[in-house]
Amino acid sequence: MQQLTDNALMLKVKSGDLDKLGLLYERHKKRLFGFFYNLDHNSGLSEDLVQNVFVRMLKYRHTYSGDGSFLSWMFSMARNVRYDHYKKNGQKYTELSQVEYRMGDDETAEVKMERKDNVFIIQRAMMQLDSDKREVLVLSKFKEMKFSEIGKVLGCSEGAAKVKAHRALKDLKQIVHSMQIT
Repeated sequence: MQQLTDNALMLKVKSGDLDKLGLLYERHKKRLFGFFYNLDHNSGLSEDLVQNVFVRMLKYRHTYSGDGSFLSWMFSMARNVRYDHYKKNGQKYTELSQVEYRMGDDETAEVKMERKDNVFIIQRAMMQLDSDKREVLVLSKFKEMKFSEIGKVLGCSEGAAKVKAHRALKDLKQIVHSMQIT
């Protein structure tokens, strides 16, 4: 059986075949979870926000045109869901949770500890960035989206998305540098 594209599946959802939303959920739940988790470091909240994205997709399926990238549409919706969550609750999560990452079995304990320290420093530095900068870095570096797609998600041009990512990365480097000095 030929696998349908995300755009084709969403168009089927739009036309009333709601079971196809389950396929989209299975394809993208981890990706969305990672997006939210990298922004807020709260697994429970991330799971809730992923669910809310798909509820919103169902509610606003009539607005999907199928002209652009499905990922851009989905991440735009994810961004709005997160924004609405914080607007409704009035505060941001700043708690850092445990660092999780993959390690190769052939690494020494010293290398593992150094890697763990680096990941921790970067996560702490990311939490010091403002939300917009953290978001553009998550989309460009962790989700590896193209700048043209990021521009659609953020509502700006591809060039503006590149500039925002460059500036956010520059700020992140300064924060990491200051953390290593102190």
